[in-house]
Amino acid sequence: MSTPSVQLYSLRDAIAEDLDAAVARVREIGYEHVEPYAFVERATDLERALAANGLKAPSGHASVIDADDPDVVFDAAARLGIGIVIDPFVPTERWQTADDAKRNADQVNRLTERAAAHGLRFGYHNHQWEFANTVDGRPVYELFVEQLAPEAVLEVDTFWATVGGADAPAVLRSLGDRVVAIHVKDGKVSGDIADVLPSSESALDVPAALQAAYKDQVPAGQGAVDVASILAAAPQALRVVEFDSYAGDIFEGIATSLAWLRENDR
Repeated sequence: MSTPSVQLYSLRDAIAEDLDAAVARVREIGYEHVEPYAFVERATDLERALAANGLKAPSGHASVIDADDPDVVFDAAARLGIGIVIDPFVPTERWQTADDAKRNADQVNRLTERAAAHGLRFGYHNHQWEFANTVDGRPVYELFVEQLAPEAVLEVDTFWATVGGADAPAVLRSLGDRVVAIHVKDGKVSGDIADVLPSSESALDVPAALQAAYKDQVPAGQGAVDVASILAAAPQALRVVEFDSYAGDIFEGIATSLAWLRENDR
């Protein structure tokens, strides 16, 4: 099993209250890796907290596709030791047509080249609409992937792919080594979740409707996602535990997912 990571966005409320204490708790639970989000804005604080707790950040989320100056993002990533920068979100209205898929792929390809100049890799993280939105009967995500440069990478959010109607293990097998990381999350996957999702999302301010959609997420192995088959389909991928929202104590949630991975990810 690869060393699991946790997406710090899961802990955004605790981080807003006390970043250092939240990161220390992550290490106490047993995580050695984390995936920061919006790390440009808090690079100094993250650098301090990661160093104090002996944590590494092999990957990180930042809005690069729409950034005014992507080099600022890549410089911050290099400072934090983040080797893989992932853009977490392009809204559904920009995933409607074949032209949209090409436009998004072209932008990822350009940014992949730009990231390489900093010694970094660059890629994209999906939600459910990249699979639910279709062009001539095909998920628009497929058209996007077909036009990516070989150097571009993917982080597959396996929960949202499943909600979007995809067979997540089959998707992972088809993508092979292009998938450098997966989001491991579990919960309810019926269509009513997708129906209430808004078309845009702030990295720091999740709308109330989106919170309602996420409320059924549970630790890995406790929901409707076939997490075991997903893990088997992507043995090379970094496992990143994430909760978009969790009804209980979030630290207990990420601890339970870590314990499940240690027991079941062979």
